[in-house]
Amino acid sequence: MAVTYTPPSHGFRTFLVLWATQSLSVIGSAMTGFVLNVYLAQTLYPGAHQKAELAFAFTALNLASAVPFIFGGPVAGAWTDRLDRRMILLVANAASGMLTLAMLLLMLAGPLNVWALVAIGILGSTVGAFHFAAFDASYAMLVPDRLLARANGMMWTTWSLAGIVSPALAAFILAWPALGRQGLAPFGPLASITDATPLVIAIDTATFVVAAVALLLLDIPSPVRSDLAASGSGRPSLWADIREGALFIWDRRPVVWLLGTFTVANLAVAPAGVLIPLLVKFNLADDWLAQGYTFETALALLTVTAGIGGLIGGLLISTWGGLEKRRVYGVLIPMLLGGIAQIAYGFSPLVLLCAVAAFIKALMEPVFNAHSQAIWQSITPRELQGRVFSVRRLIAQATRPLGTAAAGTAAGVLDPGYVYGAFGLVWVVFCAVQLFNPYMLRVEDKAGLEQLATSRR
Repeated sequence: MAVTYTPPSHGFRTFLVLWATQSLSVIGSAMTGFVLNVYLAQTLYPGAHQKAELAFAFTALNLASAVPFIFGGPVAGAWTDRLDRRMILLVANAASGMLTLAMLLLMLAGPLNVWALVAIGILGSTVGAFHFAAFDASYAMLVPDRLLARANGMMWTTWSLAGIVSPALAAFILAWPALGRQGLAPFGPLASITDATPLVIAIDTATFVVAAVALLLLDIPSPVRSDLAASGSGRPSLWADIREGALFIWDRRPVVWLLGTFTVANLAVAPAGVLIPLLVKFNLADDWLAQGYTFETALALLTVTAGIGGLIGGLLISTWGGLEKRRVYGVLIPMLLGGIAQIAYGFSPLVLLCAVAAFIKALMEPVFNAHSQAIWQSITPRELQGRVFSVRRLIAQATRPLGTAAAGTAAGVLDPGYVYGAFGLVWVVFCAVQLFNPYMLRVEDKAGLEQLATSRR
């Protein structure tokens, strides 16, 4: 049975500090992600005849980042409910900083090939699974229920802000040496650098250090589990913890439908990391060349535009606080709009129209994600959240590798824009059906969910 818990009086202030320092790290990591896309498209595989190789490289790197994070989630979640969550966050930030430093040193020693990036991606994704599990389960330990949607909106604002700031800042740093040689930028020593990619990665390393140091000064409560005090056969195993998280979801069928909706959504949006750089490089090339853009400029424009949309959506949900009742509509309707925007994005030959679609799609993401997260946080006991959320994440995001692999394979031989639009169409149809699903519409009835769970035991 869940115990009554009241967050500490200083909990929201602690969350603000945690949010600010972790946000800095998110921005740094997004900068690294952007420069690696440019590195692959413009340095390792610059030729039009290398489309298949480039598609494979994007796919491999995206899978390396996704698979360990997704499938390692249940184990990470079980440990999150057993150990001190602040310590997990601290170790994860330190480990991520060391991996980023290793990538920096390898890049300074010579050009990095795809497989080196994949290896670093796998390790970083594994560490990230533990970080995300602990961070995700810490919200409700610090923030009262009435402010959960706002806290989730703040984090989505960060991810969206990273989409604005990171590409623009990374693109400027990449161009800085050339500008320095022309006398158009300060910091003369950079003029001798031919590739500023390592500088961006160095900045990312520093942000992990800042995030780790801040955690040394914060107090983040962890729930106390009396069942772990037992010894021998009475002490639950790690597998039993994972199973308990899975059964919590399975015994509440409306929750299964909510989870299924995000499983389809993740299948649809996962290919973006592979398809959008390809779409920019091939589908939109005629338009951005006519506008006098470069590949980096066009990619940054679309990324920044999406970031602005996400930022506005995050600010909206942060200040508004979201729906307090019938939050399920705050999930489904924004999802429908986001899917329609993805269809337009994929089928458009114009950079400007793609930018508008990217804006709308990103505007919807903080809204439906914050409402969904608030539903989960309000119906799940705090001492179970690490396990439940990680199992939930495994199921919801298991389709991401499938979507990424399918999109990468298809984009090597088909039009990447049409592939992206087709994924959006699947998303729209499924979400439209859920508006009439009576199980889905009962997902916020906590008493009803508990009755369902009791009847299945």
